Amino acid sequence: MSNQIHYDYLIVGAGLFGSMYAYLATRQGKRCLVIDKRPQLGGNLYCEETENIHVHTYGPHIFHTSNKRVWDFVNSLVPFNRFTNSPLACYKDKFYNLPFNMNTFYQMWGVTTPAQAESKLNEQRAKALQKMKDNGITEPRNLEEQALTLVGEDIYNTLIKGYTEKQWGRCCTELPSFIIKRLPVRLVYDNNYFDDEYQGIPKGGYNKLIDELLKGVENIININFFQLHGEWKDDGKYHFQYPADYSKSTSNKVGECSASHIVYTGKIDEFFDYCYGPLEYRTVHFEVETLPMSNFQGNAVVNYTDSEIPYTRIIEHKHFEMFGQSIDKCAKTVISKEYSTEWKSGMEPYYPVNNLKNNTLYLKYKHLADKYNKDLSSNISDKGKDDACIFGGRLAEYKYYDMAPIVEKVLRMFD
Repeated sequence: MSNQIHYDYLIVGAGLFGSMYAYLATRQGKRCLVIDKRPQLGGNLYCEETENIHVHTYGPHIFHTSNKRVWDFVNSLVPFNRFTNSPLACYKDKFYNLPFNMNTFYQMWGVTTPAQAESKLNEQRAKALQKMKDNGITEPRNLEEQALTLVGEDIYNTLIKGYTEKQWGRCCTELPSFIIKRLPVRLVYDNNYFDDEYQGIPKGGYNKLIDELLKGVENIININFFQLHGEWKDDGKYHFQYPADYSKSTSNKVGECSASHIVYTGKIDEFFDYCYGPLEYRTVHFEVETLPMSNFQGNAVVNYTDSEIPYTRIIEHKHFEMFGQSIDKCAKTVISKEYSTEWKSGMEPYYPVNNLKNNTLYLKYKHLADKYNKDLSSNISDKGKDDACIFGGRLAEYKYYDMAPIVEKVLRMFD
């Protein structure tokens, strides 16, 4: 088949993991093909431009890290701005600073010194621990008990309970305690949500970052991996076809291709045809509005912790990249109201539900993936140091990832 196109890597998914892998592999002289079923590249980082505002289509993304190598790497591709994540929480029309810090404690109790705040926290923690002891409970059994022992009833009822139950679609008493094992409590007047040394947003939006990662890399959008009808053959390659419309070569009209490796970033249960059953996710949908004003809420992120308000938060996108007078120079603004719901087939999977049931199910798929690669390595010619099929990213590993750990992970894979 002389007209066949051969790739070193067929990369399924043009999100951060897939784009990082394509960038680094290409730098090593490998030929990559990146495919994505969406109509654009970038995965959940993709931004749409409205009224000169970069709208985070799939929810807000703030890059943050203490790893200088990671920070230097992304800034070598596109410079990042100075955005600092300082979200607010709104409960019954009253605003509180996040994360929990001296501003929050002053707003909640009127305390002004760290000693006063610590005394109030300890008083409420002791009350929660005594209640557990009276009921013969030695360790928190669920998220509610865990939160009460960490921050007490006032903060829990005002800032945690309603938001968390909307986010997960379950009562806090039904959620595992490990979800909230650590809550940031700071006895300083500091509204910076992250402790990391570096944080920011790419100047010009995340599309610029993805464009740099995929510069010179062949890619196809609007194509589903499971419609390629591919298979591993005895020559040690994964053979597949894509429609002739996508052909990169006039001599390859039938779209015959092969790849030495697959980098798969989609849902691991879907890869194995849900043979053990589907993993569970939470998903979100957005109501996006363009408003005839320069400034709607004065902050990029406002969480709504009152259970009676159906959305979890409102994002005002211009505040990620516009500061000071530039806010008013842009006459309009774009907001997104974010609603959390249970994932169903056909929806975008966002957050893995990492409870015992789903984590146990994921391990079965992980063992199946290991066996899949072991069988390929024993039956197919030498694959080199990489597995025939590399599973990576949030969906393939059934794990919530921030962006910086993805960048760090792929850099280490190429070390």
